[in-house]
Amino acid sequence: MTQALRIDFVSDIACPWCAIGLSSLKRALGQLGDEVDAEIVVHPFELNPEMPPQGMTLLDYASMKYGSTAAQVAERQVLIRERAASVGLAFCPRTHIYNTFDGHRLLHWADAQGKKLPLKEALLKAYHGSGKDPSNHDVLLEAAQSVGLDVTQGRRVLESGDYADEVRGEVAEFQSMGINSVPSIIFDNRYLVTGGQPAEAFVEIIRELLAKRHG
Repeated sequence: MTQALRIDFVSDIACPWCAIGLSSLKRALGQLGDEVDAEIVVHPFELNPEMPPQGMTLLDYASMKYGSTAAQVAERQVLIRERAASVGLAFCPRTHIYNTFDGHRLLHWADAQGKKLPLKEALLKAYHGSGKDPSNHDVLLEAAQSVGLDVTQGRRVLESGDYADEVRGEVAEFQSMGINSVPSIIFDNRYLVTGGQPAEAFVEIIRELLAKRHG
């Protein structure tokens, strides 16, 4: 019997592990087939709310935040690209980190159109797959158009500052729950899993929690 399952996916466009985790989760759901009827609900999170509009180089950012050397940054990027490839994603070498707040506002608007998840995937691909600047309004609108959203309406949202309070409120709500890293994935409104887990791990987690419903 197919069981319904809500999956809340808390993530940031700037986070490579969020792109990896989302792709891995979708692969897991494909493996589960008709065991589960899942609804993925994406939510905003800002890893770097103070990031300036022009962004920062990845090396400057990693050096400032983690004390990383250039060699360590390069090594980590290779690992990330390998993990991405293992779940069917082609990542380009990242050079910069950008502010993602306007992207989250656009995603909030897309929710009413039933396009939030497709737009999130398009934005992750634009940044991690093509190296585009997700703080650039033209990049955001190109992604919106690619999933069938109205570019004129989207531009109005970006230029107006709409949904700023809603995004900040939602981020604050997750922070109040103790979430400070992403991806954070909440299954069934109860079970929290963090990180870009392999598909096999997600399959095991989902089967376990479905079994507990009848335990």
